[in-house]
Amino acid sequence: MAAKIETTAEKKWKEVHFNIFTWKSGVSLIKEDIDFIKLLLKSSAFESSTPNLFERLQEYLRQVIKVEESLQQLLQGINKHENELGNRLAYDTIAYDDAYFNTHELLGDRYSKCNQDFRELKSKIFKYTGSVLKKNQEKE
Repeated sequence: MAAKIETTAEKKWKEVHFNIFTWKSGVSLIKEDIDFIKLLLKSSAFESSTPNLFERLQEYLRQVIKVEESLQQLLQGINKHENELGNRLAYDTIAYDDAYFNTHELLGDRYSKCNQDFRELKSKIFKYTGSVLKKNQEKE
């Protein structure tokens, strides 16, 4: 029995599928981080005497919600893109398609930017909140 040799187009479509899977996994992880950060920002774990504490926490919360909304839009685009891929594979129309691959590239760029923006925001939030956490004062 002869081994099947993959064509360049088949390899490209597998790469597209893998990218979509990776993006969806990344979005899921970011969503988990967002849920945690929102709980953290709403908690009472911070020194109440910190100047402008409430305002800074609210501003960070606003930024997190903005990222969450962008992420939801991105996920809708990824899901639509994935459905289009499924239709192509189901109807065996996997010929090379410049428009589809351009959309794929744009989605990849959007995912990368969203991921990078979130990581930077997360870092700022953790740096700030780590500096204003209540100190554990053990009594001896």
